[in-house]
Amino acid sequence: MKRAFRFITHNWPLKLAAIGLASLLYGGLVLSQTTQDFTRDVPIGLDNAPSDVIVLSNLGSVTRIRYVAPPDLGLRIDSSTFHAAVDLSGVNPTGGAVSLDVAVEAVDPRIQVLDFEPHVITVTLDRVGTKSVPIRAILGPVPSGLSVGDPIVETTFADVSGPQSVVDRVEAAQAYIAIDASGIDVNQLVNITPVDANGDSLDRIEVTPDSVRVRVAVFTDRRSKSLPVKPNVVGTPAAGFEVASITVNPPVVSVEGDANDLAGLDRADTQPISVAGASLEVKQAVELALPDGVQALGAGTVEVTITLRAITGTRTFEAGLVLIGAQSDLVYTLSTDRVLVTIGGSTADLDRLSGVTLVLTVDVTRLGVGTSPVSVSANLATGLTLVGASPNPIEVTVTSPATPAPSVAPSPTP
Repeated sequence: MKRAFRFITHNWPLKLAAIGLASLLYGGLVLSQTTQDFTRDVPIGLDNAPSDVIVLSNLGSVTRIRYVAPPDLGLRIDSSTFHAAVDLSGVNPTGGAVSLDVAVEAVDPRIQVLDFEPHVITVTLDRVGTKSVPIRAILGPVPSGLSVGDPIVETTFADVSGPQSVVDRVEAAQAYIAIDASGIDVNQLVNITPVDANGDSLDRIEVTPDSVRVRVAVFTDRRSKSLPVKPNVVGTPAAGFEVASITVNPPVVSVEGDANDLAGLDRADTQPISVAGASLEVKQAVELALPDGVQALGAGTVEVTITLRAITGTRTFEAGLVLIGAQSDLVYTLSTDRVLVTIGGSTADLDRLSGVTLVLTVDVTRLGVGTSPVSVSANLATGLTLVGASPNPIEVTVTSPATPAPSVAPSPTP
């Protein structure tokens, strides 16, 4: 303790002078700068804002900043001199109001911020929400003397996104259609508006798509008619296959339209149904392709079933012969070693058979010495049949190899 006291009091006049000099220099430094108030608005921004957070309220501005700056006449002070923001890191947005601290700093390091207003602001934050909602067509008033069919909407659902608290209230995406007194059918793109359960539009919501095509038949002399359905089949099936049959359910539909539009209509075509590259059954629900001003009564779709089958034919090939059941101690001679064979089956199977070496079999198991007619046979893949062969049967000659004469020993010499 005494040693520490002696250390402090040692050369105390010199140390006291040093403290006084430091205070004097600091005071000179402060006096050499100017303390001022900046009273123009500095907009408050966001720092560390998560991508799934939406700010629902106005952040406002910092309205007063007290600062010190060196007496530099070339130093420009304006709203861009300062950066004001609230930090959203760690904030849990719930759709309600939260209090956030405001931070202000000078962009120029020569400027020191001493104070500012406000220090705290209240902000309403929410998370980004999305969902799919039905698209509803809303018809405007129908002019006198006209009647309309049910609106046909090209797309039935839309995706909405925005603040979760607002997205939760969206019940539908509404497309409003005005009916013209001229009686012209409606076929146009209509803007979509998100609405709540009461039909009131909602703000801050983005809708995808933002418009939809709507068709409405407008009638001046409304009539109905029954028409047979004609499927519109397009494309070519896979190689070796063809269309075997086409069935439609229902085969007849009822349509409505003005009398003059229905007069020349004798069938209801469907939208195109592709069988390109198909080798199996094609079954598809497809819409009707009705002319403008005519619409189906009911769903407006039919189920079409297209049955395919393999195209069959025959091909002729040259084939070699192989013996079955030959005995090693007999010799077999064939009247020919090759025949022409005709094979039947699907075109696809026959195409795969082309270029393959074909071999027919000749069963000689039960043949004895002599000449006999024997039919040829073929072991073919499933789906292929042996239609014929030429020549067939063939002649097979069986012989026994010649027995060598016994050797005679030479007579002894007398």
